[in-house]
Amino acid sequence: MNRLILHRTGPGTTVQDLGRPGYLAQGLSRGGAADPVALAEGAALLNQPPSLAVLEIISTVEVEVATPTWIALTGAPKQTSRDGETLVWNASHLLKPGQRLHLGAARKGNFAYLHLAGGIDTPPLVGGRAAHMAAGLGAALTEGTHLPLGAAPDHVQRAQALHTEDRFDGGEIRVLRGPQTGLFSSEVLDHFLATPFTRTAWGNRQGVKLGHEGEGFRPAEGLNLVSEVIVPGDIQVTGDGTPFVLGPECQTIGGYPRIGTVVPADLPKVMQATPGAGLRFRFVDLEEALASHRGIETIHEIALHDLRGQETDLDSRLMAYNLISGVATNVFDHED
Repeated sequence: MNRLILHRTGPGTTVQDLGRPGYLAQGLSRGGAADPVALAEGAALLNQPPSLAVLEIISTVEVEVATPTWIALTGAPKQTSRDGETLVWNASHLLKPGQRLHLGAARKGNFAYLHLAGGIDTPPLVGGRAAHMAAGLGAALTEGTHLPLGAAPDHVQRAQALHTEDRFDGGEIRVLRGPQTGLFSSEVLDHFLATPFTRTAWGNRQGVKLGHEGEGFRPAEGLNLVSEVIVPGDIQVTGDGTPFVLGPECQTIGGYPRIGTVVPADLPKVMQATPGAGLRFRFVDLEEALASHRGIETIHEIALHDLRGQETDLDSRLMAYNLISGVATNVFDHED
């Protein structure tokens, strides 16, 4: 059986997939990758389902495989090399036994993903392979760990690159009003919308602290709330008026008031925003939020379509050449 061997790893390296939906009533949040869009993109590069488990990396790793394996790199771009040779990000590559793949410091963003043909095939726990540390499911990986890989797809793989949106520089974040938005005065809500926030370095898979200048965003004085169900994307405001955007591994109930909820399409932008990146919030109605929504399967299909379009364009360009005595090459030819 093929396997991934971790020779070096920093803190926070975990196995992740799309999480465990359907367990909220039992006190288990969905969890899964902090940037599920990156899972869809990497799966498209390897032409396999986005449900397969991957490696989520927030620091550095050095890995090796037991048999020749196609890999893909997505999410926060890192300084990456294969036996000293720099590799293209948002692309697929062939990794051979004996070669060391090194992922170093991130150039921007927070969560990087290493996809492998066949996916990471660890035993499922409560219906998923994703590590959910807050719930005691799985754990951060350590040096010397061997991870089994599933059977690689039987179709022909090749090196290719995918153009992706930049989710690492912050920007405008769309927010839905929720059941507790009305607890905040119109003056506080206007202040919230007018405030330029920054993504602080305080953040993990449970949530992200927002930095700002000036007064906080407190609701009415003397307010006592009963703990209610909370979900990823909720913006909780602590007693000192500091907002936190909850991530995929957040708790399932909470008593802090919620000023709104980040729409699912924009939550990866918050989780991946480089510390110090600016964030501005804008309330949208349900119609606009639904119009922006793209399920992971849809994102995966769009990425596959883009890659097929690249192949068609390449075929068209090759037809324009006289190849009787010539050879067409590209930046990936050495990996074929």
